[in-house]
Amino acid sequence: MDVALILEYSWVLLVLIALEGVLSADNALVLAIMVKHLPEEERKKALLYGLAGAFVFRFASLFLISLLVDVWQIQAIGALYLLFIALNHLFRKHVVNKHGGPDKDKKKERKKSGFWPTVIKVELADIAFAVDSILAAVALAMALTPTGLGMVGSLDVGQFAVVFIGGLVGLLIMRFAATKFVVLLEKRPGLESAAFIIVGWVGVKLVVTVLAHPELAIIDSHFPHSTGWKVFFYSVLVLIVLAVGSFQKNKTQKK
Repeated sequence: MDVALILEYSWVLLVLIALEGVLSADNALVLAIMVKHLPEEERKKALLYGLAGAFVFRFASLFLISLLVDVWQIQAIGALYLLFIALNHLFRKHVVNKHGGPDKDKKKERKKSGFWPTVIKVELADIAFAVDSILAAVALAMALTPTGLGMVGSLDVGQFAVVFIGGLVGLLIMRFAATKFVVLLEKRPGLESAAFIIVGWVGVKLVVTVLAHPELAIIDSHFPHSTGWKVFFYSVLVLIVLAVGSFQKNKTQKK
């Protein structure tokens, strides 16, 4: 490999790592919500097992990328699941608990969410998130000049290495960011509602991706990747945190 090719690959790898970091932020928040109810040791194990499963899935999917492009059903299931857990939590907390029995409700919730069911939920969420992440990474890597060192599946060896390293870094960011988010949610319980609203908003993002899938073509296939949609999505994300944070602050001051 000549110097120009090494520089090209290094630059794209840095961009991909930064992209994975951004994509992992909202994903990590969803994982934090899923494991928050577990004791600290089990929480770490659940995230670790989820990470291991996601690693295997991402590695295997690099060889099956042409098939993965068509699996919009995974994203659809992921979107519905995220919307369900967000709406279910907000309904229970702000409607059911307003009429009494919050402690009973919390105990019931903890009873239902054991360690292994939580691991399975984390696993499913990881897979749903991986689809977006892998497709974005492969699209970026495919623009690279082939190294001519051979092929791995449908990718050049160099392209495969870039996607693999970028994906691995993204998983590690997601794992450690999720741990930090859990600590933050424990310190500031008022942010929990914001977190669940964000979980629902991430679900909406997946819905948009599904609707833009070529097989459905309900909306333009380029829309989910457009600058306008991305700016709107992350702007709403920030506004949710600011709005709930401001509400919580006012509520504390009144007390």
